[in-house]
Amino acid sequence: MTSPIWISEQNVVDLMSLPDAIGALEQGLALQASGEARNMVKTHVAWDENNLHAIGATVPGSGLVGTKTWAHTTGGTCPLLLLFDSTTGQLKAIIEAFALGQMRTGGISGVATRWLARRDADVLALIGTGKQALAQLAAVAAVRPLRQVRVFSPSVEKRRAFIERARQTFSNIEIVESGSVEEAVKDAPIITTVTRATQPFLLASMVAPGAHINAVGAITEERLELADDVFSRCARAVVDDLSAAQKLSMELIRTYGEAQRWNEVSSLCDVVARERGRNASDDITVFKAMGMGVSDLALGVEILARAARAGVGIELPTPLRIAPRLA
Repeated sequence: MTSPIWISEQNVVDLMSLPDAIGALEQGLALQASGEARNMVKTHVAWDENNLHAIGATVPGSGLVGTKTWAHTTGGTCPLLLLFDSTTGQLKAIIEAFALGQMRTGGISGVATRWLARRDADVLALIGTGKQALAQLAAVAAVRPLRQVRVFSPSVEKRRAFIERARQTFSNIEIVESGSVEEAVKDAPIITTVTRATQPFLLASMVAPGAHINAVGAITEERLELADDVFSRCARAVVDDLSAAQKLSMELIRTYGEAQRWNEVSSLCDVVARERGRNASDDITVFKAMGMGVSDLALGVEILARAARAGVGIELPTPLRIAPRLA
């Protein structure tokens, strides 16, 4: 029996890039579509303005199953991905998962954009400048030849600081500040919303015909980014995890759940497996990213394999069974 290993954030960054992650995610989605990968139902519990999350998945063909858990608090977070042997149940690895999570969340938007945005789309409206925003920009840039990114967030100071960082990373793309959501999204063929908003701010009247929207921020019941009328124009609504959306996405629940229209919502794994890209007649397309275990596990499986080949990771003691003291 080999000892489990601890894979650090630095190891993760050294072993995988965001374009690598997009490829690994597409492979994981193909396994999900065929039934060879399955999600654990996402769960969370809230206190004050904080949330404790747990997601997971099985990919028995890889010999691994796993869970990712994290407490998203106003003071920070420390996500960890635990991988177990699917036959013996023994711990194989613990992966520090902040960079992994950014690549997963950004990368899944990259996959959706590759399949659902117009092929000639070269402008991105990015609403939100938090910890996930730069990876979201990078993921869209990996699949479309962006010439311009328009950035808006409510804090002038934060959005200007973000723009400065983004310009240093993407010197070949014009990155400009917008003074409002409406200004940012005007005629933009791709829109990504990655905020903690609790009231809808993107209205259908703001969105250009044929635009694709990556709705990333509202992943718990109290959050909303898209107004209901966006979905009235929506030619295709696509999610990464339908069960999580049915439970936690108030945006989709208000449109599809109350009217029992969930059959109108597609899964991204089916889009990829069946190569169901954008139709020329499609108006708005929306990808709702909830976060799912298959995505995290797809990256974790690949990172563990690369770590083994590179000989990196800190060896951990193998957990041993010890009888409890009963008296």
